[in-house]
Amino acid sequence: MYREKLIIYTAHCVLNQNAVINGWERAQGAFNDIIRILLDYNISIVQMPCPEFTFLGEDRPPKTKEEYDTPEYRQLCKELALRLVEQIVEYKKHDYKIIGLLGIGQSPSCDTMGKKGIFMEELFMLIEKEDLQLPTFDIPENYKEGEADEVVKQFKNFIEEKLHL
Repeated sequence: MYREKLIIYTAHCVLNQNAVINGWERAQGAFNDIIRILLDYNISIVQMPCPEFTFLGEDRPPKTKEEYDTPEYRQLCKELALRLVEQIVEYKKHDYKIIGLLGIGQSPSCDTMGKKGIFMEELFMLIEKEDLQLPTFDIPENYKEGEADEVVKQFKNFIEEKLHL
């Protein structure tokens, strides 16, 4: 059997910078230096949906967390999060190791470590209800592909720590 049974959940834009606000992209496609680490350790990548793109599309203006914090946006985030938690529970039931969740620092939706984004607030409420533990790592707001060796090193250390290497 080839399955390593290792999974990480990533914010959508880690794999698809086309989903971020036009002009705010920090890589041509994906954060390749980050993704290479996951591939090197045979960690499967689950791309979470982008609630901002889903809610307002590509031409959306920049918004703060407070501006996104509406009942309609929270409901969308809750619905998206519910599907993810159902998936995580199913993987855990079959002895997969969820390495963690890769977020985006200072994102109004996908910050996992600082002032949690709205999507992450909804996701972690559901995760707690299921009594799950998910370590997190946020790619800092100032990360630019090919220019952030220190962030890449920190992420590699995070992964190796979770794999007990």
